[in-house]
Parts: sequence; C-alpha cells; structure tokens
Amino acid sequence: MTTKEDPRSGKPLEEWGERVGRKIGETVSDLEQETERLVAYLNAEVVPAARDHSTRALRTAAQKLAEFADYLDDQKKKQG
Repeated sequence: MTTKEDPRSGKPLEEWGERVGRKIGETVSDLEQETERLVAYLNAEVVPAARDHSTRALRTAAQKLAEFADYLDDQKKKQG
C-alpha cells in the first residue's frame, strides 16, 4: 500500500491532514474565545448604553406627544 503525497511538499497527505486539523481546531478555539469576549462586551457596554438611550428617546417622544396633544386641544378650542 502506497502513501499518497502532497504534490507540493512531497510529504504524506496524512501529515498534511493532521496539520490542517490542528490548525482548524486552534482557529475554532480562538473563535470561541473571541465570541465569549464579544458577548461579554455587548452585555457590559452596549446593552446598558442602548437601554439608556432608548429610555431618553422614549421620554423625549412622550414629552413631544404631550405638547402636540396640547396644541391640538388649543386648536380645537379656537375653532369651536
């Protein structure tokens, strides 16, 4: 039984496959760690900031809607 070789390096394909498998495993591990860091950052920084901005935006919108309702009431009184 002959061992197939990588035509570029002349090394057995099994070695190449093992090397590639290790590299893929390392990359997956790195991606998992980076994903955990990203999720932690999002939860610690982005989510609270988004909630804060959303709360302020809702309060501003509520105030503007109240002002608009008062304006409509005033217009109705002027016409009626």
